[in-house]
Amino acid sequence: MQLMWVSGPTGRVRKISITLRTVSIAVCFFALCLIAIGGALHFVGLRIAIEKRPELARVMGGVLTQAEQDKIEAGYLERLEKIQEKLQSTASEVAQMQKLKDHFMDLATPSAVKSQIPSGSGKGGPLKLPAQKVDSGADLIETLDNSLADISEFKKSIAETNQIWQKQATWLSSLPTSIPMKGEYSLSSGYGLRIDPFTQNMARHDGIDFSAPVGTPIIASANGVVSKSGWDSQYGNVVEINHAEGFKTRYAHASQLLVRVGQTVKRGDLIAKVGNTGRSSGPHLHYEILRAGTNINPSNMLPRATSIQANFTQ
Repeated sequence: MQLMWVSGPTGRVRKISITLRTVSIAVCFFALCLIAIGGALHFVGLRIAIEKRPELARVMGGVLTQAEQDKIEAGYLERLEKIQEKLQSTASEVAQMQKLKDHFMDLATPSAVKSQIPSGSGKGGPLKLPAQKVDSGADLIETLDNSLADISEFKKSIAETNQIWQKQATWLSSLPTSIPMKGEYSLSSGYGLRIDPFTQNMARHDGIDFSAPVGTPIIASANGVVSKSGWDSQYGNVVEINHAEGFKTRYAHASQLLVRVGQTVKRGDLIAKVGNTGRSSGPHLHYEILRAGTNINPSNMLPRATSIQANFTQ
């Protein structure tokens, strides 16, 4: 195909042949010009965006200013520090729960069982941090925030469990389940029928007797309030303590009383000293437990019940 036109006053005829090759060259040249112009515009626009609109720069080319980069890294660091603080706090609460568990063991575990509980400080093994599932396609900030939320939820669960255990420990401490003596002692008389040491006839014994030297510490077997601290013709110097759940304990034949009526005492507090007062054949502590006004066998409440019953000499 040819294009013909007349130019100038002389009427000179010009001809241009249009072939497939000519059209292809023209199209390629035009396309290259457009690409060059587009590249130049993108470069200029990106430079302007970097300085004026960093968020636009991220959209255009994923390029950040130093200030933007520092801000993002500061966000990462802040979240990592919070995660570390939460982990340290959680580890501390877990250690507190371990102490509380040990306290439970002291309150309610028979000595025969305690001796078989694994002990010692030798611990080891490779360090393996808690696994954290990370979505490679997720934003790092979002991943860190999710990790922080998970740790916070776990910490909350531990705190709630710890609170429940504390209440249970407080309740258990209010029950007379511990030995009311400190130091060396022997068990000289059990609960129930026995030969009375004075009449040599059969009689009922409402407690158990801990034989020990005069002055041996007598301690409260549970939290409670002192309801009696004074003299009795049968019990001699005697202390009585009211506890939770309708329990009462009685500590008789003391040489010295160290608490007063109305005083609040805790498990393990010193309340008196062993003596030989009242109807007593020698220095010892006569110990009784009552519930709702009725005597019960103290051996059934003590953590060493098996060894106590096995070592009685009537």
